[in-house]
Amino acid sequence: MYKPIVLLVLSNLFMTYAWYGHLKDFKAKPLLFVILLSWGIAFFEYCLQVPGNRIGISYFTLPQLKVLQEIITMAVFYGFAVLYMKVPITQNFLYASCCLVLAAYFIFKDTAI
Repeated sequence: MYKPIVLLVLSNLFMTYAWYGHLKDFKAKPLLFVILLSWGIAFFEYCLQVPGNRIGISYFTLPQLKVLQEIITMAVFYGFAVLYMKVPITQNFLYASCCLVLAAYFIFKDTAI
């Protein structure tokens, strides 16, 4: 059960850097260079996310897998934003986190209508 979560966390580290790391590290580089670099980084993200989802579907329903992915994405993004990009934590970070906790609660409590 932990293997898909680990793969999804690792894939999100690559994805977050591919999407946002260039804003700090390559802001003076031409856009085409940054696009190609981001695609190269995203390749590794896909190499981890696709198996993470394939393994994860054995443990979770599709909606649970999607919400889990979003929670992982936001957790990785929060860490990246605060630790790497030096974005201050605000109340809205905390409110958004509460919404994610509620999303997880409802999707994992889900019952058929």
